[in-house]
Amino acid sequence: MSTTLDRTPAAELRHDLMALQGNWLWFALLGAGMIVLGFVALGALVTASLATAVAIGILLLVGGAVETVGAIGSRGWSGFFGHLLSGVLSLVVGVLFLRAPIGALLVLTLLLACLLLVGGLFRIIAALNYRFAGWGWTLAVGLIDVALGVMIGMDWPAAALWVIGLFVGISFVFRGVNWISLGVALRTLPRTRPV
Repeated sequence: MSTTLDRTPAAELRHDLMALQGNWLWFALLGAGMIVLGFVALGALVTASLATAVAIGILLLVGGAVETVGAIGSRGWSGFFGHLLSGVLSLVVGVLFLRAPIGALLVLTLLLACLLLVGGLFRIIAALNYRFAGWGWTLAVGLIDVALGVMIGMDWPAAALWVIGLFVGISFVFRGVNWISLGVALRTLPRTRPV
């Protein structure tokens, strides 16, 4: 009797891919749908940005409600107050996102600009100091991140209306291409039965 512990990682991956092979068309269709959604978002950046802020607000509300209920259900636990505070804070921020999505976009865009700027600087410093294998790519990504952070920061607050939608649209397009690639790769696998 063979168990999954007897298989090499490559054999395990092949087994998993073979199990998915019959669903290749669904992966390709999912990818096509995501590409279409990405181009819709790129064609309506303000709407995509606002929809993203509203979606984040809803997720914060749901997560905050679940965490608050979970904290109340475990009152005897030493982490009760931390979880209760986290849940209530998520609820409050979720309500703020839903009541003022443009204000939420202002904050998200500013945080994104800061993240790109600081993350890019750290990548540049790490690449120049350690010169590890492929350090040139890390340096290039760091320079691009810094440039994007500066560009967004210079156009803030106006950038808040389009930056998040642009990033979401681009993300959907590339994720769609990734799903289509998986579907095509599954389709072209040789047909053998999974073990």
